[in-house]
Amino acid sequence: MERLAVSPDPSGTRARRPARLPDVTEAGERNAGPDRTTLAAFVTFVTLAGGNVVAVRYVSCEGCELDPFWAAATRFLCASLILAGIAFAVRAGMPRGRALFGAVLYGVLGFGAAFAFAYWGLQRVSAGFGAVFLATVPLLTFGFALAHRQERFRWDGLTGGAFAVAGMAVIFREGIGAGVPFASLLSLFAGAVCFAETAIVVRAFPRVHPVSMNAIGLGVGGLMLLAFAMLSRESLAVPELARTWFAQVYLVIFGSVVAFTLYVYVLRRWTASAVSYEGVLIPIVAILLASWLQDEEITWAFGAGSVLVLIGVYVGALRRPAAAPDLEPGRVASEP
Repeated sequence: MERLAVSPDPSGTRARRPARLPDVTEAGERNAGPDRTTLAAFVTFVTLAGGNVVAVRYVSCEGCELDPFWAAATRFLCASLILAGIAFAVRAGMPRGRALFGAVLYGVLGFGAAFAFAYWGLQRVSAGFGAVFLATVPLLTFGFALAHRQERFRWDGLTGGAFAVAGMAVIFREGIGAGVPFASLLSLFAGAVCFAETAIVVRAFPRVHPVSMNAIGLGVGGLMLLAFAMLSRESLAVPELARTWFAQVYLVIFGSVVAFTLYVYVLRRWTASAVSYEGVLIPIVAILLASWLQDEEITWAFGAGSVLVLIGVYVGALRRPAAAPDLEPGRVASEP
């Protein structure tokens, strides 16, 4: 369990907060890679997020009860309220000053803008093409981490990202075709940029408890998506089918409250470029779950592409050189 400590916060937050956890940028941690707890949290997050992809098919799809922006808005806002209650119960405290700005920016980029761009771009693009395009997130995150000086350049990071994109291209090769609208490409690219920069934001600003961070972030993102739903004149309907309610409850509790709390937790203990590989692992988990729950066929392309993706994850995220130099020993990237 986390030890609580009372200490002044340069961001203006003055509250009981978790004691300083070991960060990947501390001496020795970078070379060792993730510890077992961090890796277990990452695997759990990827599994729950893979379930999100399947659950969304029951909530917002052609013939489903809820429109996409409205479904995402209600999901995020409900999760935000639950997390706010948990934050109050465990006395996690709410951030102020620069830490609050970081939490708001996390919501704007990671939930509001990223999901809006992705949803809009996928309206006129196949899911396969969208998955391949969003598979560029690890490469983008690696580039942003270099630009923000959170990480040093590694050929492993570049090679791993290339393997990940190639693997997704093999898996979804039938969904890649010509005639894709340029506006949709720009929207998908903007979504990928937002997803990539979100990981950088979490690490660049002062530490906030994962529960409080997501209570604010999901609330901000949910309000943005609610505005998009109203501007798009979506139907603000209340679901009637039991399967819709069941899927939405999963998306709120497990797919948002638990999953995104684990996401922030992992980002505080691992590099942003390594965590970004969740973007290429989630579709694989989703296909496996769909084959189990919905009897969807597993093809040879899925097997071959998955091998390439896993190679990319190993090379870009799990494998570490024996004596990689630290960026600034003793400094935590999330602290000023």
